[in-house]
Amino acid sequence: MTLVEERVASEELAVARRAMIESQLRVSGVNDLAILSAFAAIAREDYVPAEKRAIAYMDRAVPLGDGTVLAPALTHGQMLTAAEPVAEDRVLVIGKPGAYLAAVTAKVAGKVTVAAPDADWNAGAPYSLVLIDGAIEEAPAKLGAVLADGGRIVTGLIERGVPRLAIGRKVAGELSFTVLGEADFAALGEFAAKKTWSF
Repeated sequence: MTLVEERVASEELAVARRAMIESQLRVSGVNDLAILSAFAAIAREDYVPAEKRAIAYMDRAVPLGDGTVLAPALTHGQMLTAAEPVAEDRVLVIGKPGAYLAAVTAKVAGKVTVAAPDADWNAGAPYSLVLIDGAIEEAPAKLGAVLADGGRIVTGLIERGVPRLAIGRKVAGELSFTVLGEADFAALGEFAAKKTWSF
């Protein structure tokens, strides 16, 4: 690719990023200026394989070729809107991949740590905010252990096979979740409910 071609491609992707903000985020209730500025500042195409750059800003999940997906920008926008991150927050982003959400979050929150679902999450704990970049069926006990009392969790929560945006809070050592509405999350197998037998 020549320098001219690279510049044209870069300009086209910048136009696509602005279109994503105006036609996917704003029209769907993601209107916080700091959050929108964060999306404008992070090049989504840098978080997908080179052959997927042209579709980085489509309004659905982007397959990453390793069995994972980059969630739609709207999903991440809804998560951040629900989370209401502030500069004082210590944030843990759990996900596969999680890096894009972490980069956007770092523009509006304090210290951000990204970790895989099966990693040790204790470094940096306790966290005031945990963002799970995917849908869970159940929250493991170790999740509550790394969350500060009064802290919050925003994730996809699978109920009867349907992923929904949910916010959880830790109060008196206990986690409880409130469902906010349907959202486009990929399920994280590490958070699947344990299989039970019934007769």
